[in-house]
Amino acid sequence: MTAFADTPEPPYYAVIFASERTAEDREGYDRASATMMELAPKQPGFLGIESARNEESGFGITVSYWQSEEAIAAWKAHAKHVIVQRLGRERWYRSFRLRVALVERQRSWTS
Repeated sequence: MTAFADTPEPPYYAVIFASERTAEDREGYDRASATMMELAPKQPGFLGIESARNEESGFGITVSYWQSEEAIAAWKAHAKHVIVQRLGRERWYRSFRLRVALVERQRSWTS
């Protein structure tokens, strides 16, 4: 198993979510994160996800890949995701940045 998302040939979209976690409610965050990681792949237009976090500093980046901007908008509006977004602002994140990008090229290498 690899940590890389198995994305198709471009074009497709990347949602890049960079965040700084608070120390508050780690168990709640972990449960919500696991739920989102199970739920996102079931959404129409989802292509894959990659995520990394430095537990010591609390900084993390999650990149999810989508077929279209409409698929991204539907995920943003998903009822359970909306609840987690609110809790993130209230409890789990000191700050975050979300960027949406069109992926036009990709390369890979494996030894």
